[in-house]
Amino acid sequence: MMASTPAAKVPPLRRRLPAGALRRRQLAASAWLYLAFLAVATIMVGTFALAFIASLKVDPLERPFRIYFDQLNPAAWIAAARLGQEGAGDALWGGLAPGAKVDFSVTYAAPADATIVEPRAEVPRRRPGSGIAAALMRHYAADYASIALRSSSAATMQARDEKGIRQGWQTRTFVYEITYRTDRQNGPWIERTPLNLTAPTSQILIDSPISPSRSERRGRLLSWDNITPGALGLIFNNYRRVINETADLQTGKSLLGSWLGNSLVIATGRLVLTLVVASLAGYALARLKFRGSRLLFAAALFSMTIPAQVTFVSNYLIFRDLSLLNTPWSVIVVFVASANVLLMKQFFEGFPREIEEAAIVDGASRFQVFCKIVLPNAKPALLVNAILAFQGAWNDFFWPLVLITSPPEALTVQVGLLSLRRSFGGVQGDWGLVLAGAFISIVPVVILFVLFQRHIVSTQFAKGTT
Repeated sequence: MMASTPAAKVPPLRRRLPAGALRRRQLAASAWLYLAFLAVATIMVGTFALAFIASLKVDPLERPFRIYFDQLNPAAWIAAARLGQEGAGDALWGGLAPGAKVDFSVTYAAPADATIVEPRAEVPRRRPGSGIAAALMRHYAADYASIALRSSSAATMQARDEKGIRQGWQTRTFVYEITYRTDRQNGPWIERTPLNLTAPTSQILIDSPISPSRSERRGRLLSWDNITPGALGLIFNNYRRVINETADLQTGKSLLGSWLGNSLVIATGRLVLTLVVASLAGYALARLKFRGSRLLFAAALFSMTIPAQVTFVSNYLIFRDLSLLNTPWSVIVVFVASANVLLMKQFFEGFPREIEEAAIVDGASRFQVFCKIVLPNAKPALLVNAILAFQGAWNDFFWPLVLITSPPEALTVQVGLLSLRRSFGGVQGDWGLVLAGAFISIVPVVILFVLFQRHIVSTQFAKGTT
């Protein structure tokens, strides 16, 4: 009798989920992935939006940081437009012009047992900043404007003190009239009309058309940098300052346009040169096999790991001997062989060899294959490399700082922002001006990304044809 063989163990069958449950799991996974991407985007956009809000402020470093202030207050926009219209007939950008008559009202409050006195008002001879802005200042509102109290009115109000006890307060509204002096009717248009109000510490300012720029002397002195700003002048004052105050001391010409133009020339030049070098070198490393090709690739890879600060002395001496210092060419050619070569090499290695071999069989040379078949199908990789090269050159700070030092109009926008910090900053720093300049500098990169973002996400290349 034959012995029976043991039956093979059959693994238990997995329980199959119903189609509805599987679909729900897929939707849940997709929802969690979407929420994760949404959270990351919110953090990034939120940081960007917060920095933009800070660039509108007079003092971006204020504590606590306020989200709601005059530059974001529609009521303040309307008041600023009225003041600008009265000051210079321009509701958008304001100013003070001959024939101006501006009414500026302030309301002070004090406890019922205190006396509200008229604050001492003056149009100070104040410079708009320091450094270049102060040197370019030619006309002051204090030399052309006069101020006088036109009227005052008293009232009462109920408010709670620090302990939460409700008590009566008295208020008084003072209306000042700022006029362009009649003996100087042929005077110039003046961009800013500053105002100082000095009052006892027992009086608290509770209302004004636009908020004071700063409070000094423990609240006794309230100071406005400009009481006739106009709506856009109030909102974008820091951006207007960047354009108007970054000027050459000799010519008085704004340097911001020159800085942006220099950065554009350098970024475009490096973009073109990088694409040429990266495509040729990447294709050679991916397709051409010759003695020492691996050693060359290893050397190129190793050179990319060396920080630029290690070789800048030798590069500086080379550019000095070639008489390329303080020229855009030195910054354009200094950093063209970079990781872009590796990106193009990886793309060309994934390109089907059969297409190239078919073209070679038909009589095409290697260079014709590269120019007419490979490059047209490499548009996604070329666009990605172009954007990376443009962004890297546009945001480059180290090499322009080392290789371009004069004249002032030859600087790039990133180095120019450093001059804003040096010229206007002092010890504390005029960070509203620096932030506004930084946001102006990122506009070209944002435009470039928006125009070509659909090409970046596309990794498909067209089929080759003979």
